[in-house]
Amino acid sequence: MSAARRFSSKTFAALSVRNFRLFFVGQLISVSGTWMQSVAQGWLVLQLTNSSVDLGFAIALQYLPILLFGTYGGLVADRHEKRRILYFTQSSAGLLALTLGLLMTTHHVTVDTVFVLATLLGFVNLFDVPARQAFVQEMVGRDLIANAVSLNSALMNSGRVIGPSVAAGLIALVGTAACFYTNAASYVAVIFALALMRRGELLPMQTVRRQPGQLRLGLKYVRETPQLRNVIIAVAVVGTFAFNFTVTLPLLAHVTFHQKSATQYGLLMGAMGVGAVAGGLLSAHRSRPTPKLLALLAVSFGVSMTLVAFAPTILWAEIFLVPTGACSIAFLSTANSMLQLNSGQQMRGRVMSLYTIAFLGTTPFGAPLIGVLIGATNPRIGILLGAILTLFTGLWLVLVLRQSNQPSMALQSA
Repeated sequence: MSAARRFSSKTFAALSVRNFRLFFVGQLISVSGTWMQSVAQGWLVLQLTNSSVDLGFAIALQYLPILLFGTYGGLVADRHEKRRILYFTQSSAGLLALTLGLLMTTHHVTVDTVFVLATLLGFVNLFDVPARQAFVQEMVGRDLIANAVSLNSALMNSGRVIGPSVAAGLIALVGTAACFYTNAASYVAVIFALALMRRGELLPMQTVRRQPGQLRLGLKYVRETPQLRNVIIAVAVVGTFAFNFTVTLPLLAHVTFHQKSATQYGLLMGAMGVGAVAGGLLSAHRSRPTPKLLALLAVSFGVSMTLVAFAPTILWAEIFLVPTGACSIAFLSTANSMLQLNSGQQMRGRVMSLYTIAFLGTTPFGAPLIGVLIGATNPRIGILLGAILTLFTGLWLVLVLRQSNQPSMALQSA
């Protein structure tokens, strides 16, 4: 077997599973639509208000439900069939996108309606994200989970390449509402993929019966398990201060580089997406998540963000966003895999809900904070703050690794 074939076979191993292959294709279409809506919504808020604070607030509202009720979403995933939850959440997200498109077409859209719909989407994601993440192992099994998580991360960021590019063209040629309609239609692909799955080939995880104190038990489980606790702390810091690109990048294009159309913003997002796809594929090929690797990726992510913050031109910003995207998604894929491999089946949903809170639920703090900081200074400062704190997080992980004297993480039985 040639080296290229061996690389391909190892990198795309999880795609040999029919159910995961269906899920992968459906998600690729849907995620592209989601990123189209993200670009269009950010640009719409700037057009309506011309305010970095309002832009940060709109994004924060989308993740506020996860922050407030995220562990409950994970508990629901532990109690119920994952695929059934996904039918409901994906249909609901499609209806919300359709509603925003109709409001724009009928000229009834205001910044308040954007805020309301963003909040409702947050409640949908409250149940969707932990169920979707836990469902991956049901499709591929334990042996392929790290590979599948990395491929799924590469998939999510393939949408970041496709979606913003298409969105920029649609906004220029047709109008912003077209992005919302396209996103609404894209959810049909996921629902169709779920319907085509062979139920007998799924590997359902054990569900838990309703009992008092299950949320507290999940928190205690993570708090008393250093392999889980340290990862979630690292993701929380990076998620709060670094993963605010839907706030920082449109402002970098609009304020720093004086771009008045959505095209350059789309190219910035696309450049980061190209790097993210590469990072996801490399993680899928390696498929051996360790604390040492997580620390290295955090440091690399911080360095690449620093380069973006000091980019002299928008072209250099696009170039530096490629390694930024690669390091960011490799960091998240490694963290996600470590948590899934080191948590028990009956705790998986609650553990992944805490990961979701750490990554997405911190946005209600991070996005407005970065928006206010940028409003008082400039977009470069907002990006640089995230870079510095990400670097410190990587160095903290190195220190924790040395103190624990554990060069790699032992896998617990699930």
